[in-house]
Amino acid sequence: MLIDFGRYSSVKIGGVVQVRVLDTCAPYVGVQMVGLASNLLVSPEAKNLATLSKSFDYIVDLGTHLEVGAKTNAQKLFSYYKNHDLQGLEFLSALPGSLGGLVKMNAGMKAYEIKEFVEALNINGEWVEAKDLGFGYRTSGVRGVVFKARLKKRKGFRHGVFQECQRMRCHPKKPSFGSCFKNPVGDFAGRLLEAVGLKGFSLGGVGFSREHANFLVNLGGGRFEEALRLIALAKERVFDAFGIALEEEVCIYH
Repeated sequence: MLIDFGRYSSVKIGGVVQVRVLDTCAPYVGVQMVGLASNLLVSPEAKNLATLSKSFDYIVDLGTHLEVGAKTNAQKLFSYYKNHDLQGLEFLSALPGSLGGLVKMNAGMKAYEIKEFVEALNINGEWVEAKDLGFGYRTSGVRGVVFKARLKKRKGFRHGVFQECQRMRCHPKKPSFGSCFKNPVGDFAGRLLEAVGLKGFSLGGVGFSREHANFLVNLGGGRFEEALRLIALAKERVFDAFGIALEEEVCIYH
């Protein structure tokens, strides 16, 4: 299938690219996975892109745990937990994306991370236990295609956590892929970017938001190359000023 990432991705940057649809759990070599493209910056020349078929959009209660297809989006999963009085994924109310990407990057907000509720992932057609997945801050050791997950069931939806995460929402109105950089240990990427004069700074059709410096936004007609240049400039300025090497949170597909 063909996907126009200038329309499909949350940052609205990219071109029309061929994307393969995967409908069976099996090893696939060298593919770059596309979910809802909410945390992706995709080159118009990107190769080997793939997405899961709709058969991986489901939630099934297996008694001791839930089995969830990796194409299931964050809002659907959040609503299921809320409607069934389950706790642990309240923060998903404030996040975009599909489950495959969320678990691969160990998505979260503040002290809340999805890894805490993952029992196992089906990767390349085989189940891997959570302890072997190498979860860390906004990262994991997942290599390969995530098809489905086993998630814990704990009673007691936490309304206080839900309200806290709602207050933390600060996504800009302009097209964006969310946080551009991971927070360094003991600091915040947004603070560092603001300190080097990049809050509200623009380069061509892209820039860093005036509301939050760590959101790279499409100001209108933004191009892939401009976004790469702005990311490189930000990393250079922060390293020169603070000696801190920022690490991208956005996934970049060339």
